[in-house]
Amino acid sequence: MDLLEYQGKQLLARHGIPVPEGKVAASVEDAVSAAEAIGYPCAVKAQVQIGGRGKLGGIKIAANAEEARAHAGAILGMDIRGLTVHEVWIEAASAIASEYYASLVFDRAAKAPLVLLSTRGGIDIEQVAAETPEAIASLHVDPLLGFQPYHGRRLAYEAGVDADVVRAVGEFLAALYATFVAEEAMLVEVNPFVITPEREVRALDAKVTLDDNAMYRHPDNASLRDLSSEDPQERMAKERHLTYVKLDGDIGVLGNGAGLVMSTLDVVAQHGGAPANFLDAGGGARADAVTAAVEVILSNPKVKAVLFNIFGGITRCDEVARGLIEAFEQIKPAVPFVVRLDGTNAPEGRTLLEAASLPNVYAAATMDEAAERVVELTR
Repeated sequence: MDLLEYQGKQLLARHGIPVPEGKVAASVEDAVSAAEAIGYPCAVKAQVQIGGRGKLGGIKIAANAEEARAHAGAILGMDIRGLTVHEVWIEAASAIASEYYASLVFDRAAKAPLVLLSTRGGIDIEQVAAETPEAIASLHVDPLLGFQPYHGRRLAYEAGVDADVVRAVGEFLAALYATFVAEEAMLVEVNPFVITPEREVRALDAKVTLDDNAMYRHPDNASLRDLSSEDPQERMAKERHLTYVKLDGDIGVLGNGAGLVMSTLDVVAQHGGAPANFLDAGGGARADAVTAAVEVILSNPKVKAVLFNIFGGITRCDEVARGLIEAFEQIKPAVPFVVRLDGTNAPEGRTLLEAASLPNVYAAATMDEAAERVVELTR
């Protein structure tokens, strides 16, 4: 789950990391009131889950109430790379001597947290990595050992941090690591964190991604989910406890098991088709789950045809057939379906579909045949 900037800063502050004073506002009047309370100059910052806001006009500095009103009016409702701004964060302006970059991410390959530090903060880290990779210091942290003071000193030395703030930067990284572990995050990124003229460290931005699978242990964090930024189909699938990822194509895909669904996407692509989604109904899918899955797939108006690829083990093919029949009764799909049933109770499932005589439903014996047929039906 990705957090908005102000939510990430509130989470960092909970762990003792210094952040500028700020208030969130969803209207122009609230933004002006917040700016008056915080004082000028202040920053008016668009709250969307994407980087590069400043370059696109999503971050402005206001010197007085008139500017705060104008900036909030321009930013609220703005489209930033496909995301609409519904809230702004009004933040006290900070004096900056240096801008640094720091992040913690879980490195799946190394099975350990990875700490990154650079003195080239305030710009895209991808640009830094491409142009001056030597400017980024990195370190994997043994989860059993945790982040130690010497880790901070080593990273600061390798990144070229100013000598008088090495200790402060190390303490900042230690606090970031503590936040990362305590909140069960997948990513904690601060770009930039700044060194003030008084040589203090302060987080000017926060990009935080929390582990959805751990959310039941963090009910306070679960309430931070920004539903307005989520794809409607993916949100609908989540509510129905389905594993669904929206893609850019026009062929809906349902299978049972992540590996089978991924293979189905590949075979569809090999035949020249473009999958519209990844949807894993899971092992042991019941008829009601299949009906819900069809509803989610067809909620995408781009879908021109749907491929069911079921290899029954725990999942019974007759249950899948009943779910499809029920979906046709409830939803009455207008697009063609290609259905491949194999495995547990496959003959019973095929018999049920034949008896139902569902319009626009085509049977296929193999995955390859099913993929070829569904691609033909979209053309």
